[in-house]
Amino acid sequence: MHFARPEYLNLLWAVPALAAFLTWRMRERRRRLERLVSPVLAGALTAGVSRRKAIARVALVVGFCAASVLALARPQWGARVELVRRRGLDIIVALDTSHSMNAEDVQPSRLEMAKGEIRSLVRKLRGDRIGLVTFAGTALVACPLTLDYGAVELFLDAIDTSAIPEPGTSLAAAIETATSAFSSKERKYKVLVILTDGEDLEGAIDAAVRSAREAGVLIYTIGIGTPEGRPVPVRDEKGSVVEYLKDPNGQVVISRLDERSLARVAGDTGGRYYRASTAGGELDELYGEVSRLDKKELESRLYQNYEDRFQYPLALAIACLAIEAWLSERRAPRRSQRNA
Repeated sequence: MHFARPEYLNLLWAVPALAAFLTWRMRERRRRLERLVSPVLAGALTAGVSRRKAIARVALVVGFCAASVLALARPQWGARVELVRRRGLDIIVALDTSHSMNAEDVQPSRLEMAKGEIRSLVRKLRGDRIGLVTFAGTALVACPLTLDYGAVELFLDAIDTSAIPEPGTSLAAAIETATSAFSSKERKYKVLVILTDGEDLEGAIDAAVRSAREAGVLIYTIGIGTPEGRPVPVRDEKGSVVEYLKDPNGQVVISRLDERSLARVAGDTGGRYYRASTAGGELDELYGEVSRLDKKELESRLYQNYEDRFQYPLALAIACLAIEAWLSERRAPRRSQRNA
């Protein structure tokens, strides 16, 4: 037997306490009567009351409560086996966490806008596996490919521009790390979505794109920011801006969206470039295009679906309640009295 809501079974601990209370109350009522009148008179007054029926009524109340708890716990048995198949793609999202993503040419910042885009993408997925890569001067797998979309959002919540200690921006490292996170046995069903401002400060991107294309990875890029750019704020522990990021010559760095590079990276693998917008229409277009790709069978499992059987304890509870209401504590008249 299986219970769908086993937490309700904890209420069964109250059933013995209820039985003890009802028994105590029945005895206490008898003691009070004996204190008010003499034992002989008490016996005469209770001559028409059946002690067995009184005990039976207590048992029926206790049975009603116990059966009601079992019904709430939803007992199940008689499992049937179902084969469930999932079809989808493997999608890895690479998120730029370099300091330039703190620029506020989009609100509230490039990084926060990118995280919002990823959340929206995750909520559109239907049966696709998704993973998460973060990158700055180097890259790492923050979350491997999974069907647990809630876990991906938890990992995403914890990401900020300190996620990668090595400074800089390396699109090549992001592409190489994401490519290695896919299965090497397949040459399709693999999609990489990169969210970045496109400022590749480390170079060597052509070889990474070529390796990804040979591995069958389709790259889509989403540009975060504006071509005009904005200074990169440096904040203290309280979140207040104390200065702006400067180059080695002491000049304030203006971080700009490099759309040309991102479009080239996507185009070289057959993907497309999109610029992030507040409306988020580019995500609908991106997912619409991705959803038309060939999908593989990601998972085949046998699931046991148990049949609900709460009706039986519920019927027992109703029967106990009905009998308790119908049952009188009065003694049945003796045959000689009936004949008289």
